[in-house]
Amino acid sequence: MIKILFICHGNICRSPMAEYIMKQLVEHAGRADEFEIASAAVSTEEIGNDIYPPAKRMLAAKNVPFEHRAARQMTQADYAYYDYIVCMDQSNLRWMRYITGLEPEQDIHSGSTDRKVSLMMAWAGKTRDVADPWYTGDFTKAYEDILEGCQGMLRHTL
Repeated sequence: MIKILFICHGNICRSPMAEYIMKQLVEHAGRADEFEIASAAVSTEEIGNDIYPPAKRMLAAKNVPFEHRAARQMTQADYAYYDYIVCMDQSNLRWMRYITGLEPEQDIHSGSTDRKVSLMMAWAGKTRDVADPWYTGDFTKAYEDILEGCQGMLRHTL
């Protein structure tokens, strides 16, 4: 079983979008039973809240199935449990280090996918962040970036 945890700031936009996009990709590949896929936040700001409505609308527009869920914060136990922890941006990496107690470069390489912790866009061969649509309002770009990263993840290493 390959266990993947997607991380963003509040667990209401990017990381749940990644969770459901990846679930759909592995389902379409006929490999759903090989994966456990989840998402979490680095902050406590949105704990208990469902996916942000514009993110839901984007998933629905792209025919990506999703369900009601409650945002949660990542824990140290998550770091031990999951095989891959995929952060949406550099800030998420910093907060994830704080939560888990990891040293700045311990088991993390933001420009690569060869370690347990990576940035989403590294899976697409890019070194930039997935911009937070909470601030940009661009849920289409976030969706496209996340899809590209998830496709790369499925294609290149899993």
